Amino acid sequence: MTDEMEAIDEATQYRRKIDHTLARFSAAHDEMEAEEAKRRERRERLSPASLIESTRTALQRVVTTGPSAEEEAAQQAEESRLQAKKQRTALAGRIAAAVVAGLIFLGIGGAWGAQTYFDAKFTQVSALDENSADIQDAEAQANDENFLMVGSDTRDGATAEEGVGTADSTPGARSDTVMVAHIPADRKRVVVTSFPRDLEVNRPDCQKWDPAQNKTTDEIYKGAKFAKLNTAYAVGGPACVTKVIQQITGLRINHFVGIDFNGFKEMVDAVHGVTINNEIPIDDSILGKVLLQTGEVTISGDQALNFVRARHVKGDPTSDYGRIKRQQEFIGALLKKVMSSDVVLDPGKLSDFINAFAKATFGDNLGVKQMMTLAQSMKGLDPSKITFLTVPTVGMANNRGNEVLVVSKTKALFDALRNNTPLPDANAPVPVSEQAPPTSTSKAKPGSSSKSTTTRKSTSTG
Repeated sequence: MTDEMEAIDEATQYRRKIDHTLARFSAAHDEMEAEEAKRRERRERLSPASLIESTRTALQRVVTTGPSAEEEAAQQAEESRLQAKKQRTALAGRIAAAVVAGLIFLGIGGAWGAQTYFDAKFTQVSALDENSADIQDAEAQANDENFLMVGSDTRDGATAEEGVGTADSTPGARSDTVMVAHIPADRKRVVVTSFPRDLEVNRPDCQKWDPAQNKTTDEIYKGAKFAKLNTAYAVGGPACVTKVIQQITGLRINHFVGIDFNGFKEMVDAVHGVTINNEIPIDDSILGKVLLQTGEVTISGDQALNFVRARHVKGDPTSDYGRIKRQQEFIGALLKKVMSSDVVLDPGKLSDFINAFAKATFGDNLGVKQMMTLAQSMKGLDPSKITFLTVPTVGMANNRGNEVLVVSKTKALFDALRNNTPLPDANAPVPVSEQAPPTSTSKAKPGSSSKSTTTRKSTSTG
């Protein structure tokens, strides 16, 4: 091949002619090859075998159920779009997770600070004895939660306008409400057992309780064999009533919650009322017309206080048992309200409630965390898994004016609680040996077979 930039002489001109000739021959050869390829393609396309194959392919396209080329292209485009969306979603998820993790970290710090702040507001008292010899089946009770809740009816700090009496007119402290909320380790049920205030107990020796100072003194009150349950709190305070309840139940009481009724109504007002289902008009001969409306009704703090205290309701000969039923219903309704989104998601209401609760509450091993355990356990369970009951009694007061335990049924109940076994039949008949003889001064317990419904005036105060 020659270079076009070379000097033009005869030899160069000759070589260029040869180059041009070779180029024309090469182009002609390429054209001939292309023509020959086209002819071969036509021959193959028109051959019998090719015609048969093309026909078969066409028929397959007609009868096939698979997607067309256009559909395949659309499907691929959709898959690409979804893949891109997944990638964006994954990225957003990672970002959101990082944000949530940060919020949780900050929230834990805030919640811990709030918990510490509110816990400091609770009045701590000495009430528990978790190594008591009265505790039975200790190993079976590991990780169980037992809240002994006592409604203290002390009038210290109350004014005459509040209608509950004053420290001068009604000195000392009484336990108008005594109940144990038992939550087993598996958290699959909650059993709340109430104890009548006039239940006859064997009260042990106890140190004297000073309700004004929320502490015991060095003075010792001698025990009494046929005492009323509410005297245990009146003379010995939280530690004494805890001893009595552990003797009766064998439970390891690990939380004591004392609620002063004087501040009870503030808790209800803090959550803007509590809705209950009132079965009969509450017209009390001592407290007056507490709540005349029946059915579902939302009650305020003042109404709630008298609702749980009324024990001389006209038309209700059961006295203390009727009050126990109302107290149980109200506590369940209050806990439900506190754990509702209406309160939990409202910082103002929640803060007001905790402040009011802490102000009116004193206890041992008690704080925000412990009370949330109780509230969440009662709220989170199916209603059929929450049982409210009263400790088994014979249903009529004895000649000392006291309610008497049915020992066999009481043992069966607390054996079941301690060992987390099915509850015994509450309607099982009372053994003949434990039945009380009917008297004209006896009062009937709800569901009692006694025909006597004469209301007995209690010999205890409050």
